[in-house]
Amino acid sequence: MNLALWIVAGVLAAVMFFGGVTKLAVPKERLAAAPAGGWTGDASAAFVKTLGALEVLAAVGVIVPAAVGVAPVMVPVTAVCWVLLMVGAMVTHLRRHERTAVLANVTYLVMAAFVAWGRF
Repeated sequence: MNLALWIVAGVLAAVMFFGGVTKLAVPKERLAAAPAGGWTGDASAAFVKTLGALEVLAAVGVIVPAAVGVAPVMVPVTAVCWVLLMVGAMVTHLRRHERTAVLANVTYLVMAAFVAWGRF
């Protein structure tokens, strides 16, 4: 079980990190032109960058506390926050009729819920 939790947390951390870095590094106009990125056209650049920074921090929060043994309760707390973020992402993509993005969000939500359940 512990191995499965580490694998799922690692995959989630990779998704969080690369998604966050993309939002931080790529201009909003290019993000808006990407598949399932149209929502960024409706958001401010500051919101997109803030969301990117939070995703990078979440990538750290879902791995590092358990790896170093300092405040390991932050792992499930971070996973619960990711669940809430995915609910918001699903609502956004549903409003835009982006069904494929919603399926990805559901997958990440289930993975984060598994990590939260397993680490609490």
